[in-house]
Amino acid sequence: MSTLKVLAFLAVAATVSSGLSSAPAQVSVNIGVAPVCPYGYYDFAPYNCSPYGYYGPDWFVGGIFIGAGPWYHGHSGFYGHVDNRYDPHHGYVGPYPARGAQPFEHFQANEARDGQGHPGNAGHSGANEHAPGFQGGGHPGGGGHH
Repeated sequence: MSTLKVLAFLAVAATVSSGLSSAPAQVSVNIGVAPVCPYGYYDFAPYNCSPYGYYGPDWFVGGIFIGAGPWYHGHSGFYGHVDNRYDPHHGYVGPYPARGAQPFEHFQANEARDGQGHPGNAGHSGANEHAPGFQGGGHPGGGGHH
């Protein structure tokens, strides 16, 4: 009987110790391609298209949206102005402009955000940003031809 107990103990010990050795885990997250939206897309899931006027001109380079969230490709330390009155997290439930809609003449910034959606200081006033942000382009994340 004692031999059976020793064998059972060794079997349990072998099972437990074999589970302790571990190999490094590989984690892969595939987020897919950036949304193609005429005026950029929100910096939070599900990354819906944002209406014209949400992003200020500093979010566009040569008329191309620099991206937001996982597809942000601007410089480190960037904070650009947004008009969060067009943010559904701030109660926006209005219409979203159709592709090709006419831009309005004056962006009205009331907040600055980095490429990941964190509020901060852009280092300049959004009051002087009067040019429309989107100017076309036809590139993923920047909108354009449809």
